[in-house]
Amino acid sequence: MGAEEYRKKLKERAKKNREAFQGQYKDELNALMGLSKEEIDRITPDTTDLEIYAQLISVVKEASADNISQAELKANIIALGKVGIEIAKKIPALIDLVT
Repeated sequence: MGAEEYRKKLKERAKKNREAFQGQYKDELNALMGLSKEEIDRITPDTTDLEIYAQLISVVKEASADNISQAELKANIIALGKVGIEIAKKIPALIDLVT
């Protein structure tokens, strides 16, 4: 990948991130980003929770940037499994989606 391609990719990623933090699920995304490592580590004793946490953030970012429905967001969170659901339950605005 050349330097120009890389800059273009970074610019597109920055635009997508901006859209996510301004989108439909911006509050949920901000709340997720505010969770501490200790809060996440209480879910499982290994690093699985951190991996799923990163995936959950990506799921909510994409949902917010692309303005997807709550039903689709719910399905995507549930697809992350028990750990993803437990992390989502730490966010008041996501509790109703996953319970």
